[in-house]
Amino acid sequence: MKTCKNCVEYKNCRDSVSSWIFFIIGIIATIAIRIVIVLMPVYPVYGKLAWYIGVGGFFLFFLYKFKVSNNRAELIKRSDLVGKIRDKKELSHEDYSLINGILCSLSSKKERINFFFIFGLSALALIIALYIDFLR
Repeated sequence: MKTCKNCVEYKNCRDSVSSWIFFIIGIIATIAIRIVIVLMPVYPVYGKLAWYIGVGGFFLFFLYKFKVSNNRAELIKRSDLVGKIRDKKELSHEDYSLINGILCSLSSKKERINFFFIFGLSALALIIALYIDFLR
């Protein structure tokens, strides 16, 4: 079996250590930015600290996500994968490996968990902010 020259080999859709690190950074940033609304009225210094942690964490997280997305797009372009599929051309081992890697990265549970945290904590922060601003 040939090795893939233009793409990364993906075996059993395992996540890399770096993807886990940036996942954790994203979760911490999500929590930090959402607790700003709670901390600012009570402990402004901690509120500012949470804001810096949140914004800095999101900066790192989205920089990583941009790099991954950009690399994926470059691999697809370089391999002319879209053209091959559009024209129903035969796919090589490298093409199948690339498709496997793309599908693995798009089906990551970490991304769905991250979206759940962002959605859930945003809803909770909104409820708390409304309570603090209007019902207290």
